This record gives sequence, structure tokens and C-alpha cells, in this order.
Amino acid sequence: MDKSRKYLSDILIAIDLIEDFIIDISDFNDYEKDLKTQSAVERQLAIIGEALNKFKKVAPDISIENDKRIISFRNRLVHAYDSIDNSIVWAIINRNLKPLKKEIKDILN
Repeated sequence: MDKSRKYLSDILIAIDLIEDFIIDISDFNDYEKDLKTQSAVERQLAIIGEALNKFKKVAPDISIENDKRIISFRNRLVHAYDSIDNSIVWAIINRNLKPLKKEIKDILN
């Protein structure tokens, strides 16, 4: 598997893990109370951003929607962890993961 496919695969794995982590969490209040899930989700979001950053370096000709925003959010998670708002993370989980997953799968196929 070439590097670009590996990075895309890493993104899909991270999305699947996030989906598994939140399967029993029905709303934002439950998410907000669950520090372990927050930590696990944030770790996978950081992996998504890092894998996407590496992907952009090995496959600059392939565009992924919101790639700059995803990478910049990863940088905030890692370097400005104290400015992370759980409601933003919850919105990302619920609005952006499924479209990203579809986009990555389309590129892989």
C-alpha cells in the first residue's frame, strides 16, 4: 500500500473509532459528562488531522474538502488544547465526519 492510501486508511479507521466511541451517547449533555469519550474522540480527531496533513504532502494534487480547516483543528487540539470547546467537537462529530468518510472512501475507490 502506498503512503497516500495508508493515510486515507488511517483517517477511515479513526472515523470508525469515533463512531464506535459515541454509539451510546445520544446527546451533547451525555458527551459533555463523559471525559473518557471526549479524550478518545479528540485523540482520533488529532490522528485524522495529522494523517490528512501527511496525505497532502504525498498527494498534493488530490483535494479534500475542508482539509485546511481539519488540519488547523488538529493543531488546536494538540497545541491549544485549553481552547477546545466541547460543543465544537460535538458539532464536528455530527456534521462533518460522515461527509469526510464518504469523500475518503470515494478517493480510495
